[in-house]
Amino acid sequence: MLSDNLTPERIQFAENVDGWRTAVEQVAAPLLADGSIEPGYVTAMTDSIANGGTYIDLGFGIALAHARPEAGVNRTGLSYLRVTPAVLLNDEAAHPIDLFLCLAATDPSGHLETMQELAGLLTDAEQRDALLAATTPAEVSAVIHQNGHE
Repeated sequence: MLSDNLTPERIQFAENVDGWRTAVEQVAAPLLADGSIEPGYVTAMTDSIANGGTYIDLGFGIALAHARPEAGVNRTGLSYLRVTPAVLLNDEAAHPIDLFLCLAATDPSGHLETMQELAGLLTDAEQRDALLAATTPAEVSAVIHQNGHE
């Protein structure tokens, strides 16, 4: 469930982030700190994006950073970083991002399940707008808990 993986201590807000690489490192930091991922996972994500991985741009200024489980996932987890102003994913003007999510999944089924839950949340315009309007971890958690995304 999303609320099990996206806990308040994994929700961050930052201003004037120095580019997409810094944003990816910062969104991954809570997962690194609690041992959910290894440093190699962060490297795998940034390498993937640098090699044309703008496919992680989900639209609406939201990007889902992730890599393969064998790149260093110890436990499934999800983290959140809202940046102001937006940064350009892979330095491409077509991909301004102001919400970075980091997904770490231990296996493909966990990855798929979390992706489906995120898709349900992000395709609901009202919930997506509420998520993008949130300014505190408590507000983000409240959106996640709405309508069965717990």
